[in-house]
Amino acid sequence: MGHQHRRRRRLCTLGVVLLLLLLGTAAPASAHAALRATSPADGSVVRTAPRQLTLAYSESVGLLTDSLRVYDPRNHRVRTPEPDHVPGHPDTLRLALPRGLGKGTYTVAWRVVSADSHPVSGALTFSVGERTATAAVLPDRSGNAVTTGLYNVARYLAYLAVALLIGAAVLVAYCRPPGAARLRGAVLGAWWVLAAATGALFLLRAPYEEGTSPVSLTGGALARAAASRPGELLLVRLALLVVIAVCALAVRRWSVPRAAVGVVGVVLASALALTWAAAEHASAGIQVPVAVASATLHLLAVGVWLGGLGSLLVLLRAGDEGAAGGMGPVVGRFSRLAFGAVVVLVVTGVYQSWRGLGSWAALLDTEYGRILLAKVVGVALLLVVASGARRLVRAGAGAGFDAGAGVGFDAGSGGEETLFAVRRLRRLVLGEAALGVVVLLLSTLLAGTLPSRAEAEARGAAPVAGIPAALVTTVPFSVEGASGGRARGKVQVTLDSGRVGVNSVQAVVYGANGGLASVPELRITMTLGERGVGPLDTKVVDRGGYWGADAFSLPMEGVWTMRVSVRVSETDQVTVVRGVRVRR
Repeated sequence: MGHQHRRRRRLCTLGVVLLLLLLGTAAPASAHAALRATSPADGSVVRTAPRQLTLAYSESVGLLTDSLRVYDPRNHRVRTPEPDHVPGHPDTLRLALPRGLGKGTYTVAWRVVSADSHPVSGALTFSVGERTATAAVLPDRSGNAVTTGLYNVARYLAYLAVALLIGAAVLVAYCRPPGAARLRGAVLGAWWVLAAATGALFLLRAPYEEGTSPVSLTGGALARAAASRPGELLLVRLALLVVIAVCALAVRRWSVPRAAVGVVGVVLASALALTWAAAEHASAGIQVPVAVASATLHLLAVGVWLGGLGSLLVLLRAGDEGAAGGMGPVVGRFSRLAFGAVVVLVVTGVYQSWRGLGSWAALLDTEYGRILLAKVVGVALLLVVASGARRLVRAGAGAGFDAGAGVGFDAGSGGEETLFAVRRLRRLVLGEAALGVVVLLLSTLLAGTLPSRAEAEARGAAPVAGIPAALVTTVPFSVEGASGGRARGKVQVTLDSGRVGVNSVQAVVYGANGGLASVPELRITMTLGERGVGPLDTKVVDRGGYWGADAFSLPMEGVWTMRVSVRVSETDQVTVVRGVRVRR
């Protein structure tokens, strides 16, 4: 039995590691600050050379080394001073342009850090006098796969470790289990994993922001990371871990009143959770103070419930049926504690979901919504398992389950009945803990995805002052080739003036790395279904660097359906649909 148990434990550990590596090396999730408007407008033609480039984002952004790069039609980089923020507008950048920019199409590559600590990059074009073919080949600033993978794995490990650390501390302090010394190894392991993961996040911070390799780390990059808000919060987290270690040693050496231990523990745990809340989604968007408090409580509740379940599993490990026999009162206390944690999770989770989604439709229409839906399903399954376990264990001899916690049993049962109850209890806790790990991983994945509300605000944002009237629509596409590969990119479609009447149409195709891409065929049609108009073919043609049509008529206002068909090879093609509002 012992050999089989060790084998199962190794397989479970291997599965978790493989899942972490899979998620860590997946394609980076959408960044959080979305570019909502530029001056000159993306894809526009201006009569005279602008003296300044302005980029407005959906939230405040931070600058990096070479955040904005401008390339002329021959792929020569234009010399510019360092960009800065528009005074009083931390979400808007400006870059002075030199005098005498010649005619033609200019390309701008940009990379910034959003308020919630995630880097975002992209590209845009504008033309002076007339559109021309461009030889611009942009450097790949979408991120380094190795750096992103290592950074994501460190984030997931940090979440798991802090949950176990908080859960174990609360279980020992509140539930007072017999043989609590058996948790010492798990607590020390969680502390070291959290410290190592936090150190790795700090070391990787600059390469992660810049989109460079981990080996490119320099002393100057470390200094810049330490001066940034995410870097400061990581250093605060490391300092808190040192304070926690010192306090733990003091409690072991000297007799400290339980009330004082409880107060200090709550303060330290809250401060630790705040280092996450102040650096992620809650730190940007609407109702920031309320959101930060909610996110802090949410992480604490996760630690109490899921971390407590993991600690309970350690206390009920195989071969310790005798020691587990006195766990009845402990499970009862944890049951009540975990019920309160579940209530906090539900309340804060509903608030955070409303804040991030913005609409019911976003649940299925956005990546953030789909991940959130998966998390909700995971939590629902966890609660269903708990509810079913309650009925099963209560039906057993002397065993009981208290809703919201996970498990419990009556230590008064004897003999085979007690052994049966302990083994069933262990299986139930193991099942809930496994589901909890999945939910926690979905939570960390959710933290790396653009909230639906921010995405919608970026799409529907009004143009900033000085931008010519035009309707600009970005259409991402992804097509799987016959050979099994996948081509990704986006099409930037500009309707000028974007109103009823004759419009010019320009479409620029970008590849996965943000650079301009060439495709053999592009077709754009417009349909107004509510009026039975269309599809109307824009008849765009390849003009060397972009696709265009000088005259395309939109006969009436309304929400038109734009169909963009992109053929990337002789046999591989994809059609993407977007809704665009045309006004008079």
